[in-house]
Amino acid sequence: MLACVIHGAKDLRIEARETPDLEANEVLVRFGAGGICGSDLHYFNHGGVGDFKLREPMVLGHEVSGEVMKLGTEVQGVKIGDHIAVDPSRPCRACDYCLAGRSNLCSNMRFFGSAALFPHVQGGFSEFFKVAEFQCHVVPKDIDYTVIACAEPLAVTLHAVARVGSLMGAKVLITGSGPIGVLTVAAATLAGASQITVTDLFDEPLAIALQMGATSVVNTASQPEKLEEFQANKGVFDVSFEASGNAKALETCVQSTRPGGSMVQIGILPPGLTSVPINQILAKELGFFGTFRFHQEFAWAVDALVSKRIDVIPILTAKFGFQDALKAFELALDRKKAMKVSLRCD
Repeated sequence: MLACVIHGAKDLRIEARETPDLEANEVLVRFGAGGICGSDLHYFNHGGVGDFKLREPMVLGHEVSGEVMKLGTEVQGVKIGDHIAVDPSRPCRACDYCLAGRSNLCSNMRFFGSAALFPHVQGGFSEFFKVAEFQCHVVPKDIDYTVIACAEPLAVTLHAVARVGSLMGAKVLITGSGPIGVLTVAAATLAGASQITVTDLFDEPLAIALQMGATSVVNTASQPEKLEEFQANKGVFDVSFEASGNAKALETCVQSTRPGGSMVQIGILPPGLTSVPINQILAKELGFFGTFRFHQEFAWAVDALVSKRIDVIPILTAKFGFQDALKAFELALDRKKAMKVSLRCD
């Protein structure tokens, strides 16, 4: 089978690998489609993401969907031919965090396409891959694979919104209009936010944010004076979500959130220490939340996509076969031309 393998920064190869053998509780999946994530791009560009560095070749990809092709001897909940959204999280389901219902913090997490562990956990950008039965979420066969592959990034944003509590009637700021930023728009809208403002440095992704439900957008490169309006009276937003992974945007969120409000850091910041205006967080009594992946929100995301309560069509830019994976990654790096680039089965 063919797989999309990263060997180091700018060293992406399409290679032949062995089709995996199954354990009793596992399922063999034929790849349907997969979205190229920001973390995939970090591995491609820099050979790592955050504090996780490549130490061996690794199959990329964790936003994936496909068709069940083979079952382990103990599998009962899915059948051959089912179309599935694949939860890329494989927690141990036995540690204190898993038992407390916070499996995204699992002490022994194995997450698709991640260099956090060694040997690395191989990802889903291969013609066939295996998952545990509990990672499979069966979906109707008339849903496009590229749409249902968006369950993973949507789950990230649903978890981020859940971290902060009720958004009913809230005024929300989202810094960063990449895929996570615009899906946070959808998640915040679903949660009842009344006003959603999105900022970015480029007009093209901001146009997608409007299609996803933002009530206003601001290009902070061409309209920097708008930031002063955000900071009037110590901040005008009830809740802010930092989705760019940029330290300056984090500062903007702190300054723009009203006293007593809350902010959530979604974007992964560069490795090492980050300067944060802690005194303002203290003086304004801001709630400051980290957010990491998701737990039950993956099932919520699948349901929202299947029921069409959230429409991700506006973010889907282009589809490429495995043989054109390098072209796909190069396009995905261009924020003026691409939002969500997908690989698909030829």
